[in-house]
Amino acid sequence: MKRDALLAIIAEWLEEWEMPSLVSRHQPAIDPADLKRILAIVGPRRPGKTFFMYQIIQSLLQGGQYSKEHILFLDFEDYRLGEFTGDTMDELFAAFHQLAGRYPLFLFFDEIQNLSNWNRVLRTLHNRRQYKIIVSGSNSELLSSEIATELRGRYEDIIMLPFSFQEYLRYRDISFTSASLRTAVRGNILAAFDAYIKHGGFPEVAMAGSESEQRRLLQSYFKTIFYRDILERYNIKARYVLDALMNDILENYAGIFSITRFEKQLKSNNLPGSKRTIANYFHYLTEAFFTIVNEKFSFSPRQRIMNPKKAYLTDTGFAALGRPFTENRGRIIENIVAIELFRRGIETYYFKNKNECDFIIKQGHRPTHAIQVCWELTNRNEKREIAGLMDACSTLGLTSGIILTYVQEEEREKDGLKISVLPVWKWLLEADVKE
Repeated sequence: MKRDALLAIIAEWLEEWEMPSLVSRHQPAIDPADLKRILAIVGPRRPGKTFFMYQIIQSLLQGGQYSKEHILFLDFEDYRLGEFTGDTMDELFAAFHQLAGRYPLFLFFDEIQNLSNWNRVLRTLHNRRQYKIIVSGSNSELLSSEIATELRGRYEDIIMLPFSFQEYLRYRDISFTSASLRTAVRGNILAAFDAYIKHGGFPEVAMAGSESEQRRLLQSYFKTIFYRDILERYNIKARYVLDALMNDILENYAGIFSITRFEKQLKSNNLPGSKRTIANYFHYLTEAFFTIVNEKFSFSPRQRIMNPKKAYLTDTGFAALGRPFTENRGRIIENIVAIELFRRGIETYYFKNKNECDFIIKQGHRPTHAIQVCWELTNRNEKREIAGLMDACSTLGLTSGIILTYVQEEEREKDGLKISVLPVWKWLLEADVKE
């Protein structure tokens, strides 16, 4: 790679870069100077990973001890870094020293998965013990649970998803207390929740001025995942299978995905596609953070692997690219719950026996909570929803369960089972209500 290109990129960072306006994200406080391991900020494209890195940089600059001359920020989406390799790293540091008069202490590498052999490069840099390293990436291979053995013990991660509902309210400048939730503020929160479940939590989408602009952004994210994060990265041959699969999930999210059913669907349209290919592509969608996948609950790991998975969208805004919102209200809020449980790092399954329960939460070696989700409990669905919750609780030895709805709130008891019915928006805010 030409040295002039490196100098230009570094000069832009040192001389021209300005801190954009930031929406504070609901993440643990990070002091970069205290980092002992590589920190990875991992999640789908466009949820705010780069801006969270800026938030960390801002904390460094505001502390007064460090300046931009201590910090190197590189965006590996920059086309000028297309030829950059790990072998060029020392040349990069030399170019930084030439312009800044010192070597960097803090390395911020955005979209690191675009750097070939990134894990070996990071290991080498970390072993030098000269740098505090923070990276971001749009592939689940960067999660510590998936990371190569060579980085184990040197690495920790933060999952960055689109705005949570708490963050969305913060962006909309809607504050609340437990008392004000019983006042007119409740109406403001419900109006914001309606927009949140319909358009999702991608920051740029939330900031867009019109529904047409929101849809255009979501379509562009969808296409980027399709082309760059999956088609190109995994060298997909059967493009029509990937296209059909992504559209199938747009239509049937929050449902159980059957590889056999999908294979039959392809064949009925005279499209070839083996079960192995479908399974691989389904896995790629999870790796690219397009879907969140829950397994059927079983104490047997083998059974969990063998059973069909339940697939959710990583952001409900994508659902707007499928069927009209009014047809999917119950599945939309179920998807919202799946995202939040994933965001909180909670081990989650679905339950299916004679009846079905949407979420089983497992802590340690045993299940601790059962959650059922529906838009509204009515005379038509109440028996089914409660039966699913009771079946799960009875089978798993739980004495209470939760039903999340749009607005209903009450306490019930049936055959000794305590059932809390809560509005899903209030459940989402539980951790953020001020007394």
